[in-house]
Amino acid sequence: MSENTKQPHILISNDDGYLAPGLLALVNAIRPLGRVTVIAPEQNHSGASNSLTLSRPLSIHRVAGGERDGFLFINGTPTDCVHIAMTGFLDEKPDLVISGINQGENMGEDTLYSGTVAAAVEGVMFGVPGIAFSQIDKGWNRIEDAAKAAHDIVAQMLVSKLAHSEGAATLLNVNIPNRPYADLYRWRVTRLGNRHHSQPVVVQKSPRGELIYWIGAAGDAKDSSEGTDFHAIDDGCISITPMQLDLTHHARLAAMRANGWDRG
Repeated sequence: MSENTKQPHILISNDDGYLAPGLLALVNAIRPLGRVTVIAPEQNHSGASNSLTLSRPLSIHRVAGGERDGFLFINGTPTDCVHIAMTGFLDEKPDLVISGINQGENMGEDTLYSGTVAAAVEGVMFGVPGIAFSQIDKGWNRIEDAAKAAHDIVAQMLVSKLAHSEGAATLLNVNIPNRPYADLYRWRVTRLGNRHHSQPVVVQKSPRGELIYWIGAAGDAKDSSEGTDFHAIDDGCISITPMQLDLTHHARLAAMRANGWDRG
């Protein structure tokens, strides 16, 4: 097989753990598109963001037999999984990193906390395009339909010139409604909306009488105007948001320089 016809190597991870139905559905849907390697966390790491495990060593185990035969899992975070793959475990970097399918939406500020998005981000940090997939409602309803839609989006990515745009690896955050596949043909390219502040922390007492705290639920949508991920989802469409790693506020940078903040 010539280099031009070589199958792409696709690394798949997630943050719900290697036993999650969303991961299995995604892997099965993506296999026809290339050579797939699965490296996922051993346990659920929702909300882990871009955390790396630095306080202890990590171990990689391989599933033998069953529908997840060949899956690799690590006793660490989603970022650990992709980082280890990129820095020595794989013989060569993959052509694409895919993360998901997450149980629950990742829109607006969710992307800053999301382990699903973080796995895709880690690929981009190593120059490999990344796509994060999430399903809006929890419970895995219509997960096979979501996986079929994810297949279509990955196929589009592989045949398009989007993988490396303006010299940088592309990062896409994709949210898929829990709908039949026949209803998932409408895609919208969106920007991130934003949410109201999170709900208050939930305070309880432990059996020993100590106060314990549960993080409150995410806030409702604040900016769900036309063009946002929230608006697309409310309209029954798949939301595809191109993202970048540069967090610099360039307008404020120029304003601060103009107002004498540079000293030396």
